[in-house]
Parts: sequence; structure tokens; C-alpha cells
Amino acid sequence: MTPDVQGIDRPITIAIMAMGGQGGGVLADWIVDMAEHGGWVAQTTSVPGVAQRTGATIYYVELIRPEQRNSRPVLSLMPVPGDVDIVIASELMEAGRAIQRGLVTPDKTTLIASSHRSLAVTEKAKPGDGRADSAAVLASAEEAARRFIHADMQAMAEGQGSVISASLFGALAGSGTLPFAREAFEETIRASGVGVNASLLAFGSGFATVQTPAPPAAAVAVIPAAVQGGTPREQAELARALHLVAAEFAPEAGEMLRAGLRRMVDYQDVAYAHAYLDRVAALAARDATAGHILTIEAARQIAVALSYDDVIRVADLKTRGSRFARVRGEVLATVDHVVETTEFMHPRVQEICATLPARLGRAVEGSAVMTGLLRRVFEHSRRVRTTSLRGFLPLYLLAGLKPWRRRLLRHEREMAHVEAWLDLVSAQIGRDDRLAVELLKCRRLVKGYSDTHARGASKFDRVTGAAALLAGRADAADWIRRLRDAALADEDGTMLDGALRTVATL
Repeated sequence: MTPDVQGIDRPITIAIMAMGGQGGGVLADWIVDMAEHGGWVAQTTSVPGVAQRTGATIYYVELIRPEQRNSRPVLSLMPVPGDVDIVIASELMEAGRAIQRGLVTPDKTTLIASSHRSLAVTEKAKPGDGRADSAAVLASAEEAARRFIHADMQAMAEGQGSVISASLFGALAGSGTLPFAREAFEETIRASGVGVNASLLAFGSGFATVQTPAPPAAAVAVIPAAVQGGTPREQAELARALHLVAAEFAPEAGEMLRAGLRRMVDYQDVAYAHAYLDRVAALAARDATAGHILTIEAARQIAVALSYDDVIRVADLKTRGSRFARVRGEVLATVDHVVETTEFMHPRVQEICATLPARLGRAVEGSAVMTGLLRRVFEHSRRVRTTSLRGFLPLYLLAGLKPWRRRLLRHEREMAHVEAWLDLVSAQIGRDDRLAVELLKCRRLVKGYSDTHARGASKFDRVTGAAALLAGRADAADWIRRLRDAALADEDGTMLDGALRTVATL
């Protein structure tokens, strides 16, 4: 095996970028232990990042060959930009950060990165789609590194019941950048004595990925929504809905409509799915846009609008068996492990009233005495352990209110808001189809529940309200798009305020 690192008059330098819980320290220790076992001088240091995915810890390793041991080497504590031989990133954006810091250079550095994403706090906090562009990082890495090795190391590790440090260690071994045989890497894992079998399997996956790159993935055929579960009558009604999609809507919209149907049935029931189709059909019947983009967008956005996040939905999602299974899988729990899940909740009087029958909810909202009592009893933060019967049962009972959802105050108000929005869109069809599509897309602004939903709904109303000011303008659709982008750009709405002031001067 011929290492990529050149010369013997300098140490081999390795920077590892890893988030908490990914075993970055273990990976660094494995490299040091393997080198020292082979007679090398080795040292590892670390600079902690910030918790909750706002920064990763940088582990730095230097290795001195046996030929240099008599020179009493002085090892560095930090990586120097432009002088790092190997960079290992436990997540794609950490590879991007290493490039930004100058740790990756085309004349020297082998970059090994996991291609999966673990979203940063800044990405999650944006009202819109705040995700960084993975394709841009991949392209930059190809240019910045002497050699770029990437694959989903997280999936490899999880598939073997291990952690990502093991698959990254395997990729490092497979890359040939260190002058150690595979057996030395594997013996280091065995010597650790912790999770050895799973770690060796994950190591093997990482090694094989580098040695034998996977062939391009074959195209996956789209499987139509299946009719399964429920009563015979519900199965027949869902089959009828699927037939309507195939028979009465443009083929280009079929995939989105089937996805919408699945979402409606999961959210409520088959009758709700038919009500969804009726709303889309009312707009699709007048759609004259190229590629039926108005119908496709209506299928997407109406499905989102009808499956609003209320207390019932939140309780349903938090008490599903699939969620507990996913949590156990994420923490790599075995049947012998006890996993506890704690939810943070802060119910408001508004959510409580909205979960009551419409007439009763309005009466309670209008009573200062009742709202004051509810506020004292319920409106404070609490931690609910859903893995205990005491915490699980109340949420399970709330989720059981789903059959009565359409009689509740929240549903009445949501549907009134949806109908007003669709009336606004419908009024533009045939007059300005581009504007109608942009108004449909504005539903992206409304999401979440509680304060998040209130802020989004306020922005939605302000953006769509500007349509009256822009009516008749050739660039009306462009302005609505700009307003929507401004609303999504920041949480407090400062950019939207400025954009609306500009619209007022037109």
C-alpha cells in the first residue's frame, strides 16, 4: 500500500471534524493507538465546538515516523491552514467548513467526508428552506482537495449497529493515505474492547466503499399508492379517489396528487382525501398553464394547508409506535436498553380553546374568567415523559380526538382561512395565471403551531394582501414572489416590512 503523504521529513497531519456523539475522539484515539503500536510518535488534541449542532469539535492528530524518533520532535496543537494531509469530516457541511478554514488544499489534502446531512441550528431556524446547498459543497470539495472521498458513512454505520467513527476509520484505511495495513486498523478496534463486532462490520463497509465504489444507482420506479388497511368501505373509497386522479387530472399532476391523498388519509381519513381532491379539481378545471404547473402547485399546497399542525396532530405523531422505534434506532438501542423520551410542552389558552367544539371554544375565549382560570392551570412550560404511562396516556387521548377534528374551533378557522386563500387564487386564474401560482406558493409561509403558526399566518396575510395593490401590473407575480422570499428570509419580518413599503410606493 503506497501512502499519498509525501516525504519523511515532516509529520503526517490529520484534522477530524466531528459533532458530539459521533465518536470523533474515539477515531482520533484509534489513529494514535495504531501509530504508537507501530513505533510511531503520535499526539492528539481537540478544540471543542458549541453544542446542538452550531459547531463541531476539531480533533488534530500528528504522527512522526519511527525514522524521526531521535530528533526529539515538537508536535503542534492545532492544524495550520495549508499544511494538513488528511481531513476527515463526519458530515458534509463540516467538510465545507474545513475548506473555508483553508485546511483542505489541492496540492496536499485527502478529504474524507460523510455525504449525509445533520442540519445546523441556523438551517432549522429559518422560516423557509434554510438548508445549505449540498451540491455546491460537493463541487467545492472536488476542486479544493487533492483527493475527495465521500459516501454516506452514517448509513453504513447505522446499518451495522455502530457509530460513524468506525466507518470513517474504514474509509481512512481504504484510502491508503496512511502507511498501515488493514490488519493494523482492525487490531486497533479489537484492542478497544467496546462494540468490537459492530465496529468491525462498519469499518469493513467504509473500507469496501473506498476500495470498490458503488455503481450508479438505477432509476427507481414510482409505485402508485396502494389500497390497504381500513374497512372495506374505506378501501373502496380510496380506490375511487385514486381512479379519479388517473381519470380526471392531468398526468403531470398524478404523482403530487397521490402524495396528497396519502397525506390526507394519514392526517384524517378517506373522506378528507376526497374533500382535498374536490378543492384541487375546482382550480384544475380552469388550469391553462404549460405543464399544468398550477394544478401541480395546487395539489402540493392544498395538501399542506389541510394537514395543519394542531394539538391533535402533535399528540398523534408523538405517540406513534414508529416514532419510538425511530428514536431507539437513532440512539442504537438494543432490546436490553431502556430509552426514555421527554417532550417539552408549553400549552397556551388559544390551543386549549381551539381544541374545543367550535361554539364552546368561542364562548370560553370570550370569557375573561374562563381564560384566566385556564391560563393559571395550563399555561406554563412542562416536560412530559412519553415513555411513561403518566406522560403517554394524556397525549394518546388527545390523539384520539381525530374523528371529531372537523367539529372543533381550530378546524373551523383553518378552513375559513383556506377558503379565502383559494378564492383569492381562483380570482386570478385566466387573468394572471403566474400570479395565481405565486399566491398558491405563499402557503409555504404558514407552518407549525402555537407562536410559530401565528407568525407565519401573519406574514401570509400581509403578503397575499398585497395582491390587491399589485392587481393589473404585468410584474405582479414577480412582486408577490419577492415579498414571499422576504418573509421567508428572517423570523422577525424586517425584510418583509421593507419590501411592503416599496410595494406601497408603486
